[in-house]
Amino acid sequence: MADRQAPEKATEQVAALVIGAGPAGLMAAETLAAAGVPALVVDHKPSVARKFLMAGRSGLNLTRDQPHGAFTSAYTEGADWLEPMLAAFGPAQARAWAEGLGQPLFAGSTGRVFPVAMKASPLLRAWLARLAEAGVTMRTRWRFNGWDGAAARFDTPEGPRRVLADATVLAMGGGSWARLGSDGAWTAPLAEAGIGLAPFQPSNAGLRVDWSGHMARHFGAPMKGVALVAGGTRHRGEFVVSARGLEGGGIYAIGPAVRAGHAVTLDLLPDLDAETAAARLARPRGKQSRVNHLRRALHLAPAAMALAREWAGPLPDDPAAAAALLKAIPVRHAGFRPLDEAISTAGGVTRAALDADLMLRARPGTFCAGEMLDWDAPTGGYLLTACLATGRRAGQSAAAWLANETVTGHHAPRLG
Repeated sequence: MADRQAPEKATEQVAALVIGAGPAGLMAAETLAAAGVPALVVDHKPSVARKFLMAGRSGLNLTRDQPHGAFTSAYTEGADWLEPMLAAFGPAQARAWAEGLGQPLFAGSTGRVFPVAMKASPLLRAWLARLAEAGVTMRTRWRFNGWDGAAARFDTPEGPRRVLADATVLAMGGGSWARLGSDGAWTAPLAEAGIGLAPFQPSNAGLRVDWSGHMARHFGAPMKGVALVAGGTRHRGEFVVSARGLEGGGIYAIGPAVRAGHAVTLDLLPDLDAETAAARLARPRGKQSRVNHLRRALHLAPAAMALAREWAGPLPDDPAAAAALLKAIPVRHAGFRPLDEAISTAGGVTRAALDADLMLRARPGTFCAGEMLDWDAPTGGYLLTACLATGRRAGQSAAAWLANETVTGHHAPRLG
């Protein structure tokens, strides 16, 4: 009899459960608390919001000072899905929210918005204090490993536990930076439950390159004033030549096109058309070496010259042919760096698996938010704002479910 009763003793009943204590999960908990439902928030790491804190070490890019249409268009294929959530909680609301937590903000020259403190820890401390005041309970080292019927199962320091919640928000992150919590381990129990998942793919990730020996002296060199082209995407941006390959914002911007299988070319002369470049190369070079003539005529940095040699070999003697090649150098790479090194991931819970309230069709009363959803975004404030916006929507939907209501009218209220 004792053995049969043990699972009962390990089962806890709550109104609202939030699994995952990153920005999306904490925003869901805040939204539930504002609706009068203090949630139980659990996370499998020893402390909460680890990836959020790491992102803030070099300056927390909270959002972007940008018109709504331009902001949402950055989400490409996911823009129409996220648009209503971002309309309700976009850049202006994200700024007001952070300022409401006592964090003054500023916008840089590119429109990126940062806390004046330039880190995440003061904001997180204020946020956690506000959640505690609202009655939100936090538990760490609780790892979700699926469901027993209606109850969520967890491995905890005290042994296996079950939580039976009237509404649940899943906000367990993507599949990168496992040491900070986003290890994607939740995909196994969700797949077992018949929930549609898209495979994780790197997003905002560097490209692997197996360099020739002559490139070693250029490791760490920033590439500026160049453009990358992949498929229909042309991006003018910086990247860094590293021992591991190519890294930086310019590379991240073409990531979706690379994932789609498009070849990449590098335009070393984005401010010159091919004819002008050819005319400069056709000038007499006098006693200059050909390399010096190329460098001076076209103002090419040593690292740019090295990349041209690496991927194009000796340039043609014909000025027109050389100019054309310098404007479309084939980038030979070996794909993305490993998934765990990516800043974020595409893939996760598919749109088809959810209704408009972010509720799982296969598990009524369970909602999803944040990077575990199958949307993608560039860096620059887009990732964090969408995590907050989807967390808010999931929290609203969970509160409405508890009240036998709906947010968008797309799911039927509970009975009873």
